[in-house]
Amino acid sequence: MSGAEHLLPHSEEYLNHLAVERGVSIHTLKAYERDLRLYSTFRSDEHLDVATLANGQQLAQFVAWLKQRQMANGNRYSQASVARSVVAVRGYHRFMFIEEFVAVDITTDLDTPRAPRSLPKALTVAQVDALLDLPSRETPLGWRDSAMLELLYGAGLRISELTQLDVDDIDAVERLVRVLGKGEKQRIVPYGEPAADALDQWLVRGRHQMLPANAAVFVNLRGGRLTRQGVWKMVHRYAQKAGIDAAVSPHTLRHSFATHLLDGGADVRIVQELLGHASIATTQIYTQVSRGMLKSVYERSHPRA
Repeated sequence: MSGAEHLLPHSEEYLNHLAVERGVSIHTLKAYERDLRLYSTFRSDEHLDVATLANGQQLAQFVAWLKQRQMANGNRYSQASVARSVVAVRGYHRFMFIEEFVAVDITTDLDTPRAPRSLPKALTVAQVDALLDLPSRETPLGWRDSAMLELLYGAGLRISELTQLDVDDIDAVERLVRVLGKGEKQRIVPYGEPAADALDQWLVRGRHQMLPANAAVFVNLRGGRLTRQGVWKMVHRYAQKAGIDAAVSPHTLRHSFATHLLDGGADVRIVQELLGHASIATTQIYTQVSRGMLKSVYERSHPRA
C-alpha cells in the first residue's frame, strides 16, 4: 500500500482528538488529513520508516517536496498551505508524544519557524464549581453526569479511562479507582468526597434503572457502555449551561485537575503519578501553566509589578 493510500500510525486518533477534544471544524480536519496523507507519501518516497522520528532537516525536505510536487502539477503551493502542512505535521508529532506513543518530543528539535506552542487551558476553581453543581441530584441521568464530571476533575481521568471503567474498578470504601491507562498500564487514583457521594448515588440508585447490559460504570439510556462522544457532548452541554465561554472538553477537566494540584503546592512527581504520565516531561507542561498563573497574580497584586 502506498503512502498516499494510508495514514501514519495513530493519525486517525490525532484527527479524532482535534475533532472531539479541540472542536476543530470539518473543513480544517479535512485539510489536516490531506496534509498527513501527503506527509505519509513523502516518507514513503524518501524510504523513511514510519517508526523513524522526524527531525528539522526532514521537515525542511518535506516542505521542499511539497513545493516541487505542486509545481510539477502546474500549481504553486502557497505559503499559507505550506505553513498549515507544517502545523499539521508538528501537531501530529506533538500528539504522539503527549499521548505517549513515542518517548521523545521531536518538535523541540525542529528548527524551522513555528507557531507558539499553546499551553493547556485550565478552568478556574469557580468555573469548575459552577460546572459540577449543574447536574440534577434527583434523576438517574443527573446522578450519572455528576459522577462523571466529578471523576474527570476529581481524579484527572482521561476520557478513554472514564468510559472503560467497570464496576469492579471502584473501591468505594477506600475511595480509590483502578484505571487502565496508556500502554495498558494500570494505576490507582484516589478521589474525593464529592465524587464518592455522586458515585454512590449513581451506582446504588441510578445505574440499575438503565438496565445495564455489561459491567460498565457509565452506561447510556440503552444500557450500553457510554462512548467518548457521549461524554464529550455531556461536558460541552453543561459548560454551555454554566456560561463558560472557553471551549471545554473532558480533557479540560484533566488539565484543570493537574493545574489546581500544582497551584496548591503538590509535587510535580506526585501529579505525574496521578495522571499516569510515563515521562515527567509531559507533566512539566502543567508547571508552565502554574508559572503563568503566578505571573498573573504578581502583576495584579504587587505594587511595583
